[in-house]
Amino acid sequence: MSLACLGLGALAAPAAQAKGKSPKIKVLSNRADLLSQGDALVAISLPKRAAKASLDIELNGDSVSGQFRKTSKRSLEGLLKGMGDGKNVLEVRMKDGRGAKLKLRNHPNGGPVFSGPQIQPWKCQDSAVDSQCNENVKYGFFYKSTDETKAKLQPYDVDNPLSDVATTTTEDGESVPFIVRIEVGYQDRDQYKIATLYDPSEKWTWRKPQPQYAGKMLITHGFGCDLNLGADEAPDVLSYRSADVPGSPDTGQWALGKGWVVMSTSLDHNSHSCNPVVQAESLMMAKERVVERYGPLSFTVGVGCSGGSLTEQWVANAYPGIYQGILPTCSFPDAWTSATQVFDYHIMRPYLENPTRWDAGVAWTPTEMAQVYGSPSTLNSITSDIGFFAAIDPTHACAGPTAAERYNALTNPGGARCSISEIAINQLAPRPQSVWSAPEQQIGRGFAGIPIDNTGVQYGLSALEQGQITPAQFVDLNDKVGGVDIDAQPVATRNVADEPALANAYRTGLINETNNLDRTAIIDCRGPDPGYAHDSYRAFAVRDRLDREHGTHANQLIWEGPYTIGADLQCTQESLEAMNRWLTAVAADKSDASTAEKLIADKPSDLSDRCLDGSGNKVGDSLCPDGVVPVYGTPRTVAGEALTTDANKCQLKPLQQSDYSVSFTSGQWAKLQSIYPDGVCDYSKPGVDQQGTIPWQTYQDNKGNVIYGGKELGKPPKSKAIKPKR
Repeated sequence: MSLACLGLGALAAPAAQAKGKSPKIKVLSNRADLLSQGDALVAISLPKRAAKASLDIELNGDSVSGQFRKTSKRSLEGLLKGMGDGKNVLEVRMKDGRGAKLKLRNHPNGGPVFSGPQIQPWKCQDSAVDSQCNENVKYGFFYKSTDETKAKLQPYDVDNPLSDVATTTTEDGESVPFIVRIEVGYQDRDQYKIATLYDPSEKWTWRKPQPQYAGKMLITHGFGCDLNLGADEAPDVLSYRSADVPGSPDTGQWALGKGWVVMSTSLDHNSHSCNPVVQAESLMMAKERVVERYGPLSFTVGVGCSGGSLTEQWVANAYPGIYQGILPTCSFPDAWTSATQVFDYHIMRPYLENPTRWDAGVAWTPTEMAQVYGSPSTLNSITSDIGFFAAIDPTHACAGPTAAERYNALTNPGGARCSISEIAINQLAPRPQSVWSAPEQQIGRGFAGIPIDNTGVQYGLSALEQGQITPAQFVDLNDKVGGVDIDAQPVATRNVADEPALANAYRTGLINETNNLDRTAIIDCRGPDPGYAHDSYRAFAVRDRLDREHGTHANQLIWEGPYTIGADLQCTQESLEAMNRWLTAVAADKSDASTAEKLIADKPSDLSDRCLDGSGNKVGDSLCPDGVVPVYGTPRTVAGEALTTDANKCQLKPLQQSDYSVSFTSGQWAKLQSIYPDGVCDYSKPGVDQQGTIPWQTYQDNKGNVIYGGKELGKPPKSKAIKPKR
């Protein structure tokens, strides 16, 4: 699936002129089967000996010839309008009867396009005009002041021009007033924002953008991992700072000043919608609008910290082509392998922090607790558990539904479940009836499956082997750690991952195997984490997954520095400037090489891993010395898992005393046999159901019915020649 065909790489590139005997039709702003809002940017190319007479162009039998204009002797382009929802047919005929037709599929502005039936209930904004949260687009203007005390962009009244408007020099050398127009609208039941340099006195169309337009786009993202069941505000597009402190540059303003579009959608805010499929859908729809209203894009770059980095790496792997480059900071590969780490903390803390649960003769010090957590202290386990576990708890209060509408196992089992698993039910699939809880039995349907498992996990194994904890501590911990039920409530038994949710988590990209991530340029700004739940190992987990899948991580750079979590105050802006050079070189490469090959071949020679000093100065062209950004582990790496940390359920091997370098008493061994009746984790083998992400899946058929686990979209539709009428 090429980026050009998707309209998601070199967007709106002119269609190749038809070499055959019939015209060709190509949609430039998106795939022909993923269109929305009733319009599409379309190119028509004619054969070499085409008649000079005008073409007949029809949409569903009605003439739309007036919507097209010649761009050369044998090509036309137009913003096709008037499509209805569902199937449409665009037909082109020359004077001699030869022609072409292309099947188009349009989707409502409120969605969905490929994410499947939308989650309910959903609360629209108060100003919505219908149940799909649609409303008229609004525009506003802002400007950069010459007054340096006004760091942020200020509101601008186009009818009362100001005298303190700064000027900016764009990428193409245009010196223009630093005036920005922001467009705010709604798609996919939620808000989007588009901002760009704009001269209020001049017109702007996709055919003729204003001269300051660079044809490049930066997408800003939110943070966290949670959900709202209602429309919310999209992330800021007038400003983006990875560290809002004096001396930290405004990367968003830098991009705007260069003539870039800066865009965001509320659904790309991971605290609002922690689901890569819905995130990708909203971003695709907004990108289509940018191309159709503002002009062609040569590439798109994502920027974001924490949950923003998660969205970038998640979407880039599951829907390659949404971005051409990403700039993750304080990065996460995905939510569901990170969820396993948070789950482990959540079930271990009630035991480790409560001496009344310890067996006679067993005692734990904070240092010993940290050893089984894989961290230098217990702070990270507490921060991660408190900060993140609620996202998988269906009873926590999410925005949208009222308290009476939310799920309660006893009083409202059919209510809205505020869990990131439930908003991904189209991907994970409902749980099979054989494992239904009492509330599921009562309502007659399964909740979304959970792809988390700790069967066979030997918590504290390497700490035991290294003499950091005793055999008695090891046995007692593993005997009492337990798990949680489908409502995230503690239970004595260990978790068994739901099927088909486990397999679906891999195939849908909810677990990011990076098997498609080699098509995206990555510069990861990574600083130390003294226990704030943004572990530095995660950048290297992505790197190790890339090496496993592709034999190289040449498309990923890690820029390290001592600034907490973010590496360096200048890192985000400097990495964007570097990414600009990198992707500009790739866009200029017209060879037949694959995108992955071009990313390696065209990477500027001065770009590599980097060590920074925290204040914007480069120390070296490699990772920093050990200790500047310490890489710690997780409960699973202590249990024997590799740093890739993506085996959410391990394969098992028999429990054998010869596998241990320590001795157990007969009572301790008997207890281990009862804890692990089916064996212990064998991390030398891939995880159960572990498989690569299938890119560009849809979760609905043409009638809108759900396809649980997804179905690959296949190749984009192409125009077909039609013979002269007889």
